[in-house]
Amino acid sequence: MTDISDQKQAVRKAAMRVRKAAHEAARGAGEAAAAHLLAWLETRPDIRSISGYMPIHTELDILPAMRVLHGQGYRISVPVIIGKAQPLRFREWTPEAKMVKGPFGAMVPASGEWLRPDLLLCPMLAFDASGQRMGYGGGFYDRSLAALAPVSALGFAYAAQQVDSLPHEATDMPLNGVVTEYGIKWSGR
Repeated sequence: MTDISDQKQAVRKAAMRVRKAAHEAARGAGEAAAAHLLAWLETRPDIRSISGYMPIHTELDILPAMRVLHGQGYRISVPVIIGKAQPLRFREWTPEAKMVKGPFGAMVPASGEWLRPDLLLCPMLAFDASGQRMGYGGGFYDRSLAALAPVSALGFAYAAQQVDSLPHEATDMPLNGVVTEYGIKWSGR
């Protein structure tokens, strides 16, 4: 394979299998990752608005972190797909929010204020030490990170999802780091 889109598709297939195995083996991984995130946020009083996500498939469950953060007074939002090839928008979420099915099956708040997050927590299929992230291929997070720059962005994933390197293009936006059940891995950016 020489075409980067073919390389990315091969990585996605392999990464889905790895993430599924990590998901089936992990117990309490979402709570452990949440604890690492919460400890780090104690050092960042500048962050008050955070975008999480509603987990689908075998994504690491971020809901424990979102509930605690909301209880601590952070404004929490979740991404909403507005249209093809557009950046995400971020609608405020609370544990009591009425949720409806959005594009690709992710639940989104039926109503609520649109927020500009200080920190994006991003789901993924795979990541590498340089901060590159492999998503599902729609480019929504890449466009959003570019539009919100210089917003901080951390992946939220199982440690097993780390790979040596990922194929990437100039439009693929790297993360500042990744929160896993074992701690935060920083990319150095």
